[in-house]
Parts: sequence; structure tokens; C-alpha cells
Amino acid sequence: MSEIRHVHFIAIGGTGMGSLAGLLGARGLEITGSDQALYPPMSTALEGWGIEVDEGFRAENIRSRRPDLVVIGNAVRPDNPEAVEVMESGIPYRSFSDALYEFAMAHRHSVVVTGTHGKTTTTSLCAYLLEATGQDPSFLVGGISLDFGGSFREGAGDHFVVEGDEYDTAFFDKTAKFLHYHPKTLIITSVEFDHADIYRDLDHIKSVFKTLVAGMPPDGVIVAAGHHAGVREVIESAPCRVYRYGLPSEEQGEADASALDFMARDIIPSSQGTRFLLETEEGSSHPVQIPLFGNFNVENTLAALVALKSLGVALDQTIPALMSFRGVKRRQEVRGEARGVTVIDDFAHHPTAVQGSIEALRGRYPGRRVVAVFEPRTNTSRRRVFQKKYVQALESADRVLVLRVPDTPIYSSTGEVSELFSTDELVSDLGQLRVGATAHDDVEGIVAVLSGELEEGDVVLVMSNGAFGNIWQKLLDALGA
Repeated sequence: MSEIRHVHFIAIGGTGMGSLAGLLGARGLEITGSDQALYPPMSTALEGWGIEVDEGFRAENIRSRRPDLVVIGNAVRPDNPEAVEVMESGIPYRSFSDALYEFAMAHRHSVVVTGTHGKTTTTSLCAYLLEATGQDPSFLVGGISLDFGGSFREGAGDHFVVEGDEYDTAFFDKTAKFLHYHPKTLIITSVEFDHADIYRDLDHIKSVFKTLVAGMPPDGVIVAAGHHAGVREVIESAPCRVYRYGLPSEEQGEADASALDFMARDIIPSSQGTRFLLETEEGSSHPVQIPLFGNFNVENTLAALVALKSLGVALDQTIPALMSFRGVKRRQEVRGEARGVTVIDDFAHHPTAVQGSIEALRGRYPGRRVVAVFEPRTNTSRRRVFQKKYVQALESADRVLVLRVPDTPIYSSTGEVSELFSTDELVSDLGQLRVGATAHDDVEGIVAVLSGELEEGDVVLVMSNGAFGNIWQKLLDALGA
């Protein structure tokens, strides 16, 4: 790796790929990349880092440059012309996960944040608190940290904090990405069914987490959400020390308080954030205030505080720093206000995250009408697997607008065609629950309806893991006009 001078990234626009490209570029390496149409925030970040990106995949991109190493993203298929050229020409290549570990993590203490929900915020919190307490960490996160002004950092300290995804690594390596990071400190925030394009069911996902846990070194540490049933199951045979944190009375599963080492009690939301009381395994209690909203962010905060405590950073150092945490772009991010209407952008797409985001806004904006705008965009949300759960997730909103799912087949990793999610059925089911819901064919239709019916004081929560046609700005422009 020390002899490499030029690295080319195939599918550079992913948050992880783009961040690693930026990190290596900051070291002085020549970085190039290619992808289909890019969108913010990564398109803006790559441009700011001065990284040249070709639109579209062509074998000539490899032939003309002859890079020393090619990093191949997990969205790349075997018939990608650049990947084919790399394989046939004998140029060295790596998956994103292996490249990240070999270039940046191998000689540091790896803090790996995993789970179905909360990875990006928890990763950012860990990195921020390590920096705030003088540890000078390195990190790579699947989003843009507002505290660091980017998605990566290379420090001189001992720790590398990374978001560990359970998605598969590459077309030539079907193991989960987080298995390549060799964690010494492992955080597990939640274990639920997701990624229906590569996992059969919840048990299939649990098996991968169990493999991760089984590979922990004896002197490692696991920080686990002990009130989640799925998490409790995967850590049963952990070969190392486990610290269990949680909220002892959760709708997600009742937990015996004595089985939790760290608990959050007396949770009080306000317009400025959330207050709670942290109780530790030693029997001490600590008042905590965070500029974040929702019980899921209380959980994320607990995970970060416990992880840092296991690394030797005391609670009396980390807790005071929390109120200065600015968060991550596209996580309950206020995009603007027009005509008295607040427009918020959120990355939520799994039913649990959708429900949690709506409930968080109830605490943040008490008494105000919450309008949920949802794009089922992921390979999982476009399937029927969560048809009824999205009804439960969205019924707490006052008004729901959903972008119709394209009527195109979705194939699983086995080649089977999945039954599609029905937007119209969702609207009908919500209507029976007396929730005003409508389905729309395009972004312009949603904006036209909202700009005509929104009133002063309304809060619009836009949820998507994609660009969503820049709907936030289009809505603000329409309201302003």
C-alpha cells in the first residue's frame, strides 16, 4: 500500500466510497473515480475535494489512466465495463471494506458501530466526543458530520471510528462489510430485518451479527443495546466483555433493568433537545442534556458514552461536551422555513426509523401539525415485506404524502422476483385509520399539493435515503412564492 500513488474508485458516489476517496486524496494520493449521476451531499463533497469524477462507466477510464489500485464499490455488478477491464488487465483491486482497513484501520484501535438503525449518528457522536476530550481520533462515517465539516478525518490518535454496515462487500465478496473491520470495540445499536435483496429473513441477518460477535478478540469490548431482543440474541455467546445499555421500558421490548449496565430514565423532550438521567453499573446517576430529539437519539447517546467510558474516557469529560454536538446532515436537518412552515430532511426509510422520526418531531414541536412525505426508495422499502409496518409507522403523522413505487420488478440475490410494495394500499389503510394520505407520481405533484394546503405552524418531515428530486428546496421555493 505504501507504494501506491494513484487510486481509482468505481462507483465513487456512495458515502463510504466517496469518504475513503477524500481521505486518501488528503494524504496526497492521486484520486479519480466514476459513477452514474451523483447527488448531494457526496457530489458537492467530491467537487470540494477536487476529485475528478467521470459520469458513466467505460473501460477507457481504466485503460487511459492505468491506476495503481482500483477500489470497487458494492453497487458495482460483474458486467460493469470498468470492473471487467480491471479483472482482465490484472490491475490490483480491493473492495471498499478491505481498502479502508488496509489503508486506514489496520494499526489503530478500531471502534466499529453496527446495527439496523443509528449507525451514522452514533459513529459521529463517538468521533466528536473523542475529539472533544483530546483523543485526536480518525473516523469515516456514512454522512456529512456537521462538527467536522465532512465525512472523514485522519487524526494522530489511537482510535479509528467507522460505521459498520451489514450489507455485502462486493460482487466478488459476499461477506458482510463489517466483518472486514476487525473491531476491538464493537457497538450494536439494533438488529432488525433489512436489506431484503440479500437477506432472506431476520434469522439470516442475526447469523451475520453472530459471526461478527464470535470473531471479537478476548480483550475486546461489545457495547450493546440490551433492551432490543435481536441484540440480546446475537451477543449471547460473546467471547469478550459486554456492556448492555438501554431504556428499561421500551415498546421495542421490555427489558429487566437488572440486566442493563447503563440506563436512561426520566426522559424529557423540549424544543432545545432532550434531557435524561443516566444510571451506571456502579450505581451513580448523571443528568444528561443533548441537542437531539427522540428516544432513538437517547439510545445513540448512551452507546457513545458507554463506548468512550470503556476506552478510558470518563463520563464527567464526555457528558459536558454533548450539548455542543451539531449532528449529521440529513438527520432531522432543518432545511428552511417559509410562510411559517418548517421543512425538515431526514434519512429515515426503515419503518422503525420512520416511526421514530415522526415521534421525535412530536416532542420537538409540541402542538404543531406534522406532515410526513415519504419516498420508498430502497430495495427493501420497495418490496411488500414492510407493507403493514409502514402503516403503523406513518399513522402517527397528521398528513401523509407518498411517492408511488415504480412498477418494475425487483430481483433478490437468488434471482427471485419480489412482490412490490403497494403505495395505493398504504394510502387506503391509512385512510381507514383517519389519516389523510395521498399517493403521487412525481415530486412536482407533491409540491403542488403541499404548497396549496400547508398552513403556518406546520412541520413537513421529508424522509428518503436519496436525492428525492431536491423536493426540500422546491417546496421552500413554492411556499416562498
